[in-house]
Amino acid sequence: MTTLPAAAAFAQEVVLGASVQLTGPVANTGRYYRDAYQLAIDKINAAGGVKIGGTAHKLALKLYDNQSDVNLSVRQYTQLVSQDKVNLLLGPFASNFALADSAVSEKYKVPMVQGGGASDQIFSRKFKYIFGTLAPASNYFGSTIDMLKSLKPVPRSVALLYADDAFDVSVAEGTRPMLKKAGFDTVMDERYSTNATDFNSLLSQVKSKNVDVVLVAGHETEILNFVRQAKSLAVAPKLYSFTVGVPSEDFRKALGKDADYAFGMTAWLPSTTLKDRWFGDAQKFADEYKAKFGYDPDYHAASGAADVEAIVQAIETAGSIDPAKVRDALAKSKFDSLYGPIAFSPEGQIDLPQVVIQVQGDKLVEIYGAKGGVNAPKYPMPAWNAR
Repeated sequence: MTTLPAAAAFAQEVVLGASVQLTGPVANTGRYYRDAYQLAIDKINAAGGVKIGGTAHKLALKLYDNQSDVNLSVRQYTQLVSQDKVNLLLGPFASNFALADSAVSEKYKVPMVQGGGASDQIFSRKFKYIFGTLAPASNYFGSTIDMLKSLKPVPRSVALLYADDAFDVSVAEGTRPMLKKAGFDTVMDERYSTNATDFNSLLSQVKSKNVDVVLVAGHETEILNFVRQAKSLAVAPKLYSFTVGVPSEDFRKALGKDADYAFGMTAWLPSTTLKDRWFGDAQKFADEYKAKFGYDPDYHAASGAADVEAIVQAIETAGSIDPAKVRDALAKSKFDSLYGPIAFSPEGQIDLPQVVIQVQGDKLVEIYGAKGGVNAPKYPMPAWNAR
């Protein structure tokens, strides 16, 4: 079997490479990226592919499973650029992965557009080849804190709990000064280990200190454990809010009625007002996603699809797949996507406001956004035995 030289292969396909978590502890979120990447690529190919200098090229995806292992992910990204010779990179899920993997894209000077890592650390290193479509982790609780000030009765005491990974540490570092400025009394500020399963000690402190508001930064399995143990210990603060989980259909199904009253945040909700070149609008994207994969997309999926679109827009603007030219075009990006307006800061990150959402019965309700209140929150949360 003879293989075509790389230049000839490029005439047919532009290959995007990625490593995502398809197995391991965070596979449930990792699949959003695999599915979103593939759906966006299929959609763009169906519309004629990516145009380079008047010639249409098909997109292809070269994807590895990093098994939720950061070291494996780094090796796979190295293989993607040095051996597989992919043209450009899409990202993994989770900030600690994006932090490590972006060092590969920087070393080889191949742009990576990722919608899975929000930690401010990723973008504070003056790297030129990393671009991100998640808003800064340091401001994830910003809209929630604004909402807290508008509640009646106004809560006073807050517990800030966070995992010891890059994303959650960035969340905590940004949340502390915002709580102080807003006049709240942070009575607990505790770090727990990533993939923690036992929250009994922290929950006992929440109960004994009679904390009004509990803010938890963590990943989905941690949040599930937290809620289940809160119920078993009968710990019900006036309000709790989580950085992840609440927007996810699987999270709400896993907890059933016990998900009720939980607050969360999202930078994206399906809407006909978010117009898009390929899908038409965000609602059409959500409908196609659900039809193809059998589950609803959340902001992770929308962010992942926007990553593919950003690369395609940049290739077309550059008229080239030359990595340096695509990188420069990405830096100047300005377009409307199914995820929202895409325009990267000089550091490479976009900033979309977080909308506060709450599980109310069997519905996910938009509570508070950039322009203030939208719908009434269910507050304060009742005791578990009073539901």
